[in-house]
Amino acid sequence: MQIKNWWIMNSIWFVIFMIATIFILMRKVDGAGIVQTMSMRWLALAVLGIFFVIVLIFQLVVYHLIRNR
Repeated sequence: MQIKNWWIMNSIWFVIFMIATIFILMRKVDGAGIVQTMSMRWLALAVLGIFFVIVLIFQLVVYHLIRNR
């Protein structure tokens, strides 16, 4: 894997996370039919943030491995 491919994948991940964030903030009712209050939106964003941190750690490990080759 090259650095250019790594940047492309990170750009795609960033777009996915931005779309998910906008979706969470704009929806009025979630998939279970529960009305979304601001506290529920913050909770959903926290879960998305935890997933983002996991992906970020994985991407940094991959970047480190690519740079050491």
